[in-house]
Amino acid sequence: MEKSMSRSTNWRDFIPPTDCKRSIELSHADAYRWADLRCEDSFIKEWKEHWMRLHQQPYKGITNDGVLVRDLFNLANEGDDHGAPINDMVKAAAKILSLTGSTKSSVLKLGIDAQEWRAWMNPEIYLSRHGMRLEETSEEIIIAVHSLLRASLSHAGYTKIRGCMNINHFLGETVNGTGVLNVNSYNFTLFGTPSTSEPWGWQIFGHHLSMNCFVLRTQMVISPVFMGAEPNCIDRGPNAGTELFVDQEQTALKLISSFTEAERSRVCVYQELQGIEYPGWRYHKADQRHLGGAFQDNRVIPYEGELVSTFSSTQQDIIRKLLTLSLDYLPERVLAIKLRDIENHWDATYFAWIGHFTRDEGFYYKIHSPVVLIEFDHHSGVFLNNALPLPFHIHTTVRTPNGNDYGKALLELYRIAGTTSSGSDIHASR
Repeated sequence: MEKSMSRSTNWRDFIPPTDCKRSIELSHADAYRWADLRCEDSFIKEWKEHWMRLHQQPYKGITNDGVLVRDLFNLANEGDDHGAPINDMVKAAAKILSLTGSTKSSVLKLGIDAQEWRAWMNPEIYLSRHGMRLEETSEEIIIAVHSLLRASLSHAGYTKIRGCMNINHFLGETVNGTGVLNVNSYNFTLFGTPSTSEPWGWQIFGHHLSMNCFVLRTQMVISPVFMGAEPNCIDRGPNAGTELFVDQEQTALKLISSFTEAERSRVCVYQELQGIEYPGWRYHKADQRHLGGAFQDNRVIPYEGELVSTFSSTQQDIIRKLLTLSLDYLPERVLAIKLRDIENHWDATYFAWIGHFTRDEGFYYKIHSPVVLIEFDHHSGVFLNNALPLPFHIHTTVRTPNGNDYGKALLELYRIAGTTSSGSDIHASR
C-alpha cells in the first residue's frame, strides 16, 4: 500500500483504497489469519524474534543508565489506606471467576510470578495469546471484565480505555477489518488469587490498549500502560464525539509555546520527527520515537532535555498538569500518592521534546524521573496511509522505572517482610 506524504490533518484523506492487496486481505481475515499474513513480512519476523529475546531476559526494570536506583519504593503498613478500591475489585474479580468455570479459569488465571505479565503487546498482530480473548467468550463474561476494569480505575480512566476500544472498533469499520480490529479484540488475564490481603493483579492488552494492574491490599501499581488511537476521534455512528488525548496534546502545546527560543533549544532534543540525525537507539520503524513500549522492561532510557526544576513556576505547574492527565486512570487517592512520590524526585525530573511546535506538524514529549516515565507521540499511519507522523495517530506510554513495573518491587518487599509483617520501614533494595 503506497503511503501518502500529504500534510493534511483530515484523517479521512488517508483511508486506503478498498481494492489494494492489504485491504482485501484485512477484510477477509480474523486475528489468527492476520497474524499469519503479517508474519510473512521480514521486518515483522525480525521484530518478533527481537521481542522474544527481550522477553526471555530476567526482569530488572527500566533505568536511565543501566543501574537501578535503590530505596525508591515502600511497602505500606498493613491497615494504611493507599487508595486502591480493593473490596470492589475482589468482588468484581470473583464474579468473573464464577462465570468462567474451572476449565476456562485455568486459562484466565495465572500465577503472580507468571512470565506472561511481560508478554503484553500493543500491535494488532495476535502473537501473545495468553489469558482469555474477549471476542471468544460470552457477553456475560465481557460485562464482568468491564466491571472489574471500572472498579479498579477512576471514572476518567475507565472512560479512556473504553474510548480506546471503541475507536479500535471504529477503525475496523472504517477499513473493513472488524475481524481483526473490534471492541473485543483484547486479551484479559488475572494474576494470582484475588484477595484483600495477598498480592494479585490483572492485565488487558490488544491493539492500542495495554494495561497492567498490580494490587497489594490498598497499594496499587498500574504500569506498564500503553494507550493509543488511530484515528484519535470518532466522527460518525453511535459513539460520535469520542476524542482521545486532546487535553494532553493541548497542555503540551501550551507548555512549549511558553518557552523562549533559547529555552526551546534546551528541551527540544531533535528538530524533526525522523531522519538521519537520530542515533539507532532513538528511533524504531514501528515504535518510532516512544521507548517504553512492549517488551522494553529492561531498557536503558537516558534522561533527555532539561530539568523541570529549572522552569518557571507556571511552566512547572503545566508539567504537573501533564502528569495528572497522563496518570488520571488511577483512583483518586492512588493518584495523589503517585504525584507525591513524583514530587519527591522533582529535582531529578526531566522534560524533553521532539519535533515541531504545532499540532498539525506533530510532536513527541517525554517526562522522565526515577519513579515515572511518560511519553506522548504522534505517529505515521499503520491502517491509514499517511507516511508522515500526523496528529490523528497517537501513542502514549506510562512506565514505573527502577523495577516497579507490574508492582514487582512491591511484591519483592512483601515477600521480604513476610505475610505477618506490618511492612513498616521496608524499602525496595533491588
